[in-house]
Amino acid sequence: MKRVFYISDDLDDLELVEYELELSGISPPQIHVLTDNDTEVASHHHLHPVKSIMRNDIIHSTEIGAVVGVCAAAIVLLVAFLSGATETVGWVPFVMLAIVMLGFITWEGGLFGIQELHYQFRRFKQVLKSGKHVLMVDVEPNQEITLANVTLAHDKLKPAGIGKAPPHWLIATQNGWAKMKRTLP
Repeated sequence: MKRVFYISDDLDDLELVEYELELSGISPPQIHVLTDNDTEVASHHHLHPVKSIMRNDIIHSTEIGAVVGVCAAAIVLLVAFLSGATETVGWVPFVMLAIVMLGFITWEGGLFGIQELHYQFRRFKQVLKSGKHVLMVDVEPNQEITLANVTLAHDKLKPAGIGKAPPHWLIATQNGWAKMKRTLP
């Protein structure tokens, strides 16, 4: 899958694009609108805004924090081993320190990510500040022609590049969840 970005300043047109994409077989979990004006998007019932957890960089920054934490923990254990301190004190204090460092650095990475815009969305920071909106569509290779056919019919929609899409299994899970919710009383 790949994520295709478009920029527009017309939410009514974006709502129509999303409706046409869904009619063409692209599911709602594959289509999102990123904007700084959430209240305006909320008045367009057919638009799906980017959820706040996905808007910030918490997941990506936590992953980076975990990698740095593993490196820090490895350094603690390596220094303890090379200094010979493990022979006199034992491994337990150094293993505990390594675990604490891993957890703390991972946590700090997540806290940093809460304050930052998602790494894929940073390039749109100025676009969003200017009051425009970003349409994101996650497509399979066999859906690219459908996407092109729908978006070419909308002059207000400007292509803005491609990015990494979420894994296919996540979209399939969201589709299954939506289908299950519709069948519940």
